[in-house]
Amino acid sequence: MTVHFPFQNSYSALPDTFFARVAPTPVAAPRLIKLNRPLAVQLGLDPDLLETPEGAEILAGKTVPAGADPIAMAYAGHQFGQFVPQLGDGRAILLGEVIDKDGVRRDIQLKGSGPTPFSRRGDGRAALGPVLREYVVSEAMHALGIPTTRSLAAVVTGEHVIRETALPGAVLTRVASSHIRVGTFQYFAVRRDTDAIRRLADHVIARHYPELVGAERPYHALLGSVVARQADLVARWLLIGFIHGVMNTDNTSISGETIDYGPCAFMDSYDPAQVFSSIDEMGRYAYANQPRIALWNLTRLAECLLPLFGEEQEKAIEQAQEILGAFPDIFSKAYQAGLRQKVGLFTERDGDEALIQDLLDAMAKNAADFTLTFRKLGDAAGDEAAGEHVRAQFMDPTAFDEWAKRWRERIAAEPQSAAERQAAIHAVNPAFIPRNHRVEAVIRAAVDNDDYAPFEELVKVLAKPYEEQPAYAAYQDPPLPDQRVLRTFCGT
Repeated sequence: MTVHFPFQNSYSALPDTFFARVAPTPVAAPRLIKLNRPLAVQLGLDPDLLETPEGAEILAGKTVPAGADPIAMAYAGHQFGQFVPQLGDGRAILLGEVIDKDGVRRDIQLKGSGPTPFSRRGDGRAALGPVLREYVVSEAMHALGIPTTRSLAAVVTGEHVIRETALPGAVLTRVASSHIRVGTFQYFAVRRDTDAIRRLADHVIARHYPELVGAERPYHALLGSVVARQADLVARWLLIGFIHGVMNTDNTSISGETIDYGPCAFMDSYDPAQVFSSIDEMGRYAYANQPRIALWNLTRLAECLLPLFGEEQEKAIEQAQEILGAFPDIFSKAYQAGLRQKVGLFTERDGDEALIQDLLDAMAKNAADFTLTFRKLGDAAGDEAAGEHVRAQFMDPTAFDEWAKRWRERIAAEPQSAAERQAAIHAVNPAFIPRNHRVEAVIRAAVDNDDYAPFEELVKVLAKPYEEQPAYAAYQDPPLPDQRVLRTFCGT
């Protein structure tokens, strides 16, 4: 049988200015590393056929499946605050869209599939390491309950790419609600193409916000909806200690998904100023800066939409500012509600915010592990003696003792049992995250030794982040001093 993709191609039906038609560049000897079988089934694809040599050729871009309409999408973007009027998919090609089993339209894109008109002298290829990193982290984010692009497959190409040295080449098959970004709107705004902005906005509303179709002021409502989704998304990032690393406007998805896992990382010790990305020299995208940057990016989107708000520019600006002004409150409500859940509070009371902030301050001063402190707090909620496991995260354990006394007084004011509170805390605080040293270890095993067993095991563990997995307890451990990863790098 032949691998069949039930493609639809709504984006490539837009005007030619929205993209460049370009086929993937064939590779020498594709070999499937990993197929996400449950995701394939969700997409209406046959995983058994995708695991055949024919399937590997499609997933590597060597063969274009029937019904595909391969394109590289055009977009612009602010990169570290500097505007670039033309970026676009320089190493990714959208094959088409499928409707999944829940009726959701999903893009299927090949990342690392060769040069496009937007490659800017690049080779359009991806090295194996970044492909594995994105597979691991994006699927971990999905398991953690964070809106994200997904990884359907990873394939090695049988060719090398040249970065600082020769590295194995690979292709990631990425799945997204769409790949439309703030930068997509900026691409047309800088060209003063209001008709294209309107076409794009109408497409986004129909695809991602159908409840706005027929609204009295649909473009105002669109901005408000994107603001709400981004505020919620960034709150979720902070609640699990995630640092995106490169929050450019071209990496800000209109659908509200996490997209583009380049130098991303999870914190070990809690530090609001934490930066991992080697290219973020000024800390623009540090952990605690992410809400501010999200609002900055959304302001750039608002600028693009102003011509659709009406002919009176001052009034349009005032309306956009009012919509953007909702971001801090939406973010704060989502973030504070999440923090209350993380410490096991079922109700909201005066003083809760200060109580939780005091814990975070003590964690920062004592280099406490972000993930383990909150996870072990669940144990302490069920058994006071288990507080020793939380104390062990602090350089000065008495810093936790002082806080824990106030915390226990607070939770005693609620009727839930210790077992209920423990279960609630464990349900929102993962035991397992893709710790940087673990991700680097699986990359090294694959790149240096063609050994994918560590990768397979890590993916397996991270698929159940909230469950106790005694056989894999070591995956909870923070890095030893000589295992710490201090810098992460973009795939390019």
